[in-house]
Amino acid sequence: MTVILFWLLALASYMLLAIIGGRRLIPIVGQLLVASLAVPALLLGWFEPHTGLTAQALLAPVWVGTLYNFCFALLLGYILSDVIDMQVSSDCLKIALPSFLVPLLVGLACALWLLPGEHPWLSAVGIGLLFSITAIPVLYLFLQSIGYPAEATKRLLHAAILMDFMCWTLFGLAQGTANPAALLWPLAASLLPLLLHKLLGLRHGLFYSLPFFVLMLVFQHFKLNALVFGIGYMLCLAWLKQPFNLPLPEKQWKRLLNGLAVPLILTCGVLRVDFHGVGEHYSWLYLGTLLVLPVVSKVLGSWLGLHWAAPRQSQRIKWRESLLLNIRGLTEIVFLNLLLQLQLIDSLVYFSLLLMSLFSTLLPAVLGRHQSSASEGKNRYEAS
Repeated sequence: MTVILFWLLALASYMLLAIIGGRRLIPIVGQLLVASLAVPALLLGWFEPHTGLTAQALLAPVWVGTLYNFCFALLLGYILSDVIDMQVSSDCLKIALPSFLVPLLVGLACALWLLPGEHPWLSAVGIGLLFSITAIPVLYLFLQSIGYPAEATKRLLHAAILMDFMCWTLFGLAQGTANPAALLWPLAASLLPLLLHKLLGLRHGLFYSLPFFVLMLVFQHFKLNALVFGIGYMLCLAWLKQPFNLPLPEKQWKRLLNGLAVPLILTCGVLRVDFHGVGEHYSWLYLGTLLVLPVVSKVLGSWLGLHWAAPRQSQRIKWRESLLLNIRGLTEIVFLNLLLQLQLIDSLVYFSLLLMSLFSTLLPAVLGRHQSSASEGKNRYEAS
């Protein structure tokens, strides 16, 4: 009963901040604030001293693991559904390549420097890809909230989709090479849309979305490569030009994700952090590196890509859009939890990169990215 009480209080904390923040606070920003500050305070300041329950005990019940798998499958599937909207243009490609490659290489070097001999090569690849990710849903919400020009919004979003597609595909293939046998069933299942469309002639979107989320949950439960399945499934739908409809209306789906899936996934990740041992096994150099290098390398890579795509565009707009492409949020959280679940990173790396994700997502707002600057950006963008 005490375990249930903790989870109810934790989920209520996310809901409370969402109500207080209202429309002024992008959901993932509030969720990251609760996960980084409120959940550790609830655990260390009240729950452990008064009940004696440790974080491990709060994660131990079978229902917590089952619910985590369910939420993770929903969230990963929702994010991968962006693949179907990918449109590759020369400008998007020019923006995406440096914005992907520069932080990837910095992340690989960082992993080899900070974690020598502690993690296999797959961990280093995972950390490099974490440096490269841009959160597509959060970027879209941010651009909408500041009224960014439609054409510029489309260009940035398609570049972000292309970058994340490269991230997910590269990691899925790297993970598959580590266990080729676990790759066979996901690859075969990803061809299901061809069967439904060509042989059975089904057209309604629910015939494609319902099996997709069910199979995501099955592969997640049996620890098969759900990532490769999701990417392959969406590529088949894109090739067939078959729209992907969510099983619930968009509004209700967002409530499910923001009210349950994201809070539960974040809380499970934070509970795996050994806060008592942070001082013994951690250093400020370690923390500072994982906070600063992903942001600096991503902004630099994005600036190079934007300059390559539009060399005559003003410096101010290029730096602004570089900061926007550095937004992490939801996609970073899913990738972080995937690496933690696969034991490719430890809990301290997880928490450091969680803080980095919060910092990156807040950075455009902290630097004054409000409505007036958006209007100015629109004028300058159109002039260029």
